[in-house]
Amino acid sequence: MEVLNKGFKVGECEGQKTIDGEQMPQVLHPAQAEQRDLGSLVAALKANKEWFEEMLLKNSAVLLRGFDVRDAEGFNEVVEAFGWDDIRYVGPAPRTHIHKRVWTANEGPLSEFIYYHHEMVLIKEFPTKVILFCEVPPPEGGQTPFVPSFRVTERMLEEYPKNVEEIEQKGLRYSFTALSKNDTSSMRGRGWEDAFGTSDRIEAEKRAKALGMDMEWLPNGGVKTILGPRPLTRVFPGRKGRRMWFNTVVGMHGKEISSATMADGSEIPAEVVKRCEEIIEEESIQFKWEKGDILFLDNLALLHGRRPSLPPRKVLVATCK
Repeated sequence: MEVLNKGFKVGECEGQKTIDGEQMPQVLHPAQAEQRDLGSLVAALKANKEWFEEMLLKNSAVLLRGFDVRDAEGFNEVVEAFGWDDIRYVGPAPRTHIHKRVWTANEGPLSEFIYYHHEMVLIKEFPTKVILFCEVPPPEGGQTPFVPSFRVTERMLEEYPKNVEEIEQKGLRYSFTALSKNDTSSMRGRGWEDAFGTSDRIEAEKRAKALGMDMEWLPNGGVKTILGPRPLTRVFPGRKGRRMWFNTVVGMHGKEISSATMADGSEIPAEVVKRCEEIIEEESIQFKWEKGDILFLDNLALLHGRRPSLPPRKVLVATCK
């Protein structure tokens, strides 16, 4: 393994791929056995913050493995070492606050596949970084697969240039139906009161508007949220001018409680969505958790999801601006 003078050495992990000359994820181990403790890790990260940020930008994913990080408190110390601003999660996934900046990842049934997505892609302000910590690795399954988003755009442009151009020009419109109360049997079961932090409809509408959503109240007490127009792809600074597939068309198109159409209401051809789903899977990196892993994801460059797993599985998350 290559030893870096930053207190880390470079390693490998199962499922890792080389994309455009870069390792995804870039794996960092303690350079020496005595550097694996939490205090040494936090000190090394604080001392090498810019170096680490550049690596995350270049590789899109960085994995810290082999360090002695045991719980939410230790994970929070690692997150806070960088001084990145926190951003509150907004969305349908059921989550529980654990400690300071740390929450549970989606608490929906482990038997369900959480489809690939950029975190909070639908609203106006989204995190640039998603940081995940494995407290309890699953006995089987439960990988967190992720996908270099620019590769999806490249391949969709190769196969469906006219469709991509039309959707890009018109923009996207999404709708999503939220229940009145939390439904813990669903990975999208967060009620609107919990999602918007209020049971007052007028206040909820005001908060939705600030996030770029319109709302329609339903007879059953739930609400239909409408978002759009939204872009199909985005180009973000510092990422080689890559066009990211920064949308959730596949995850929401034609589903029971959600839809994705072009902004003028015209339908996106089903075969285009189906092929995009296949491309995303083909381009995916299937990341398998080990206890104590901390995985940093560039949310502007990667789609990520969750494979079904056997219990127990405990992965915690922090999101940063």
